[in-house]
Amino acid sequence: MKLDILAFGAHPDDVELSCGGTIISHVEKGYKVGIVDLTKGEMATRGTEETRKHEAAAAAKLLGLSIRENLGLRDGWFEVTEANQLEVIKVLRKYQPEIVFANATYDRHPDHGRAARLVTEAIFKSGLRMIRTIENGDDQDPWRPKKLLHYIQSVSLTPDLYVDISDAIDQKMEAVKAYKTQFYSEDADGPQTYISSKNFMEMLTARSREYGQRINVSHAEGFCLPQPAGVKDLFELL
Repeated sequence: MKLDILAFGAHPDDVELSCGGTIISHVEKGYKVGIVDLTKGEMATRGTEETRKHEAAAAAKLLGLSIRENLGLRDGWFEVTEANQLEVIKVLRKYQPEIVFANATYDRHPDHGRAARLVTEAIFKSGLRMIRTIENGDDQDPWRPKKLLHYIQSVSLTPDLYVDISDAIDQKMEAVKAYKTQFYSEDADGPQTYISSKNFMEMLTARSREYGQRINVSHAEGFCLPQPAGVKDLFELL
């Protein structure tokens, strides 16, 4: 299956938190979108690897994904190695996305910046013919997406691009709340963490409102671009 957009996350829930609204709005426009989680989130303080798996599947349905896969890299310890880059390259060549979303290049969780570097390097190398990968016994064709966008996570970076998610904000928050063991609810058990507080959930909505205000809409998500972006038609801009 060829995808239009492929989003990578260091952990299940990274994508939902940061660009879930953008995914929902593009799925509703008819684009095929998928998520590849690099790890199973097994180092999380709350919940288990198994509960995270079920939560990710529930969130995938709410987002309307065409595919969701997990590469099973080691949470908290994966590095930008040749072996890990090849795993990402195989996925890129398998789904041939035009656009890729990746973790923030800088954030409070060190996995996020490493995931950004891993995906960035793999994207370039995925287009090199001399790097050979095999899928189901056949050589994969080289593939390099047209554009890479880094979503914004805990650290409030300055976006280069804003996406209107006003019509998708409620569904986005439902997808986030699918991770019942991770985020705030009145009857949730487990130790308090940075992301399990009520303030964290309120911050998500407040940030989307702030970004929306910058482009004169109700809610928006922001992205950082490693390279300049342009348009052929100025009326594509809000």
